[in-house]
This record gives sequence, structure tokens and C-alpha cells, in this order.
Amino acid sequence: MPLSLADFDYALPPELIAQSPLPERTASRLLIVDDSRLEDSRFADLPDLLRAGDLLVFNDTRVFHARLHGAKDSGGRVEVLIERPVGRHEALAQVRASHAPKPGSRLFLEDVLDVEVVARDGEFFLLRFPNTDDLVDLLEKHGKLPLPPYIRRQAEEGDEARYQTVYARERGSVAAPTAGLHFDPALLEALRAKGVELAWLTLHVGAGTFQPVRTENLAHHRMHRERYVIPAETVDALTAARAHGGRIVAVGTTSLRALEGAAQEGDILAGPGETELFILPGFRFRMADALITNFHLPKSTLLMLVAAFGGTENMRRAYAHAVSERYRFFSYGDAMFITRQDTNHHPPGPLPAEGGDSGSPLDGSTQLTAPPSGRPGGRRT
Repeated sequence: MPLSLADFDYALPPELIAQSPLPERTASRLLIVDDSRLEDSRFADLPDLLRAGDLLVFNDTRVFHARLHGAKDSGGRVEVLIERPVGRHEALAQVRASHAPKPGSRLFLEDVLDVEVVARDGEFFLLRFPNTDDLVDLLEKHGKLPLPPYIRRQAEEGDEARYQTVYARERGSVAAPTAGLHFDPALLEALRAKGVELAWLTLHVGAGTFQPVRTENLAHHRMHRERYVIPAETVDALTAARAHGGRIVAVGTTSLRALEGAAQEGDILAGPGETELFILPGFRFRMADALITNFHLPKSTLLMLVAAFGGTENMRRAYAHAVSERYRFFSYGDAMFITRQDTNHHPPGPLPAEGGDSGSPLDGSTQLTAPPSGRPGGRRT
């Protein structure tokens, strides 16, 4: 039977939703999920789970000031959350207001920005900003850091550092790749000292990541599109890890989506691409052997992704354990280290298989994937 939205629900006491980060990044707890085995650990002990030759793949995107407040030209209050820039002066955005603004109307944001509503695009609006500055520079100057909606407070000065990874470089996300928030420079150095390899890609997280799944039949859900860039150095690192028997460990669901999205047509290409990949149980993973991730919202596409990666029943047990043991949930919460279920592994053509079933999906009716589009020629693994 096809999976339904109700299959990915769970009861979460509200007090377990972390509202602030811990004083130290590496002080988080770490739940190890290895097939049906659960083990409570600490994030600071991550090097003990890895061996020389393993490859950690990080997302180096940087959160920009994507939240703005103001008023419509008719007087009603509005809140704007940028989805993504689509040019030097235009952006797709969510606009929250008592009545949706009409194309041709204007928004006055943060008392300084006169913004035109150009058109509506599904749940988003195309907005045109003043052309005096580059759009991202303009937003950095006048906007606010966009904390997730389940953090019930305004962003504070400390969030400017703690809601960014220590390796964040490329501006373009409206949400942090939160699995990376647990790493600090000392932990990264300890991993290097052990012989663990580190590589980076960029996937800019859009506001659509917080959009709820609105259909009970998951076959009808379509993912929002996200852009990624995989450098040639990372392609080389992936090739080397496979050649020497190292495991590929995705740091966060964003890194996993970029890797698996780029591998859907066979070989990974260095360069830019886009993905609308919707990963459900039955999906055949081609790249990642393990996943570091935070805990995800009930009924969310990210919870579906980790169920596909680690096994639906395993994730049910893991989440029940995390609730009973009072783990901290979501962006500022604790983390998991999940070993991929071998039955879901399907290595790409030229890379050697590491065992596991590379046959049909568990349920073909639930394998909803859309290959990335617009990928230029480039280097292949």
C-alpha cells in the first residue's frame, strides 16, 4: 500500500523543542542508529564513530537576512520571508498578510524599502526590490535573521553566530543546515587528525523547507526546487573515498539531497544543478553510507527522508526513544548518526558496490523522484 502522511506522525511534547542553542556547539547529545541498534552518545565523541578514509560532506551555505516586516500600500501589515533571489533585484517570497497582495501593488518594508508585487507563483510572490544595491546586500542591511517558525522568539544577537555553521561561506539560505551547527573548529581539527576527509558542497535552503505537506496521499506531493553546487574537489574526494573503501557521510539532509539528486542520472557532475527530489521509503540511495542529522518535525518531508535512509521501523523506535530520554528537538536540538540500511543502497555505475541489494525499490509506487535540471557538463565520478 502507498504510504500516507499519517505514517510519519509522532507525538512530541512541546517542551522538547529547543528554543536556544546550548552554550557549546559540541555539547549536544548524539543518538546512534545502526540498523536496529540504538545507542546514546555525545556529539563530541563523533570521531570515535569514524575511521581514517571516511569522508564527511558538509553544506557550506550561509543564512542571510531573509525576513522583513512592513505594510501593504493599502495599510495592512505584512511579513515577508524570501524564498530565493531570482536576479539582482527580484526574489520569490512568502508573504503573510490578512489578505494576499495583488500584482501591481506595493509593499513598504522595514520603513525604507519600496517593493513591487510583480506576480504570484503558487504559494510564493515575485517581488521587485529597489535597484540601488545587490538584493542580498540590501537584505543583509535591512532584513532580519529568519529563525524557524517553531522557535517562539525573535532572533537575538547571539543567533547571528549560532544559527550559522562555523564553515558557512556562500550566502543564499533562509534556514541553516542544522546538522552542521554541532561542529566547532576543534572538532573539525580532531577529525582531520584522525584521517577523516572533509569536503563541501553548497545547497541553498529555501523557505519551502517549512511548508507543510498538505495531501494525505504522498504521491500527490511535489517538492520545492533547491539549487546546489558541487565543486570539482568534492567530486575528486568522493571518488577517492569510494576507491579506498571509505564511507561517505552526509552532514545533514541538505548535503544528502544534493548528493543523491546529482547522482540520479548516474554519474555526479561537478558544477551547479537543481533538485526537486522527494525521498520516501523505497528510494534507492546511490551515494551516502551514513547521515548526521537533527530530529525533524512530524509529517515533514525530512522525516520521510530519514525513514527512507535508516528504515521506517528503526526511525519510529529512535524517535520514541528520543522523546522518552528527553532529547532536544529541531534546529537547536540534538543529533543522530544513522547508518544507511543496506537494502536501500544502489551505487552509481562506475563506483564499486559495497554490498547490499541494488534491485527494485521496496514499493515502486512510493518512489517519487525528479532528476536535477540544467546541469552543465563537468567532471564525473
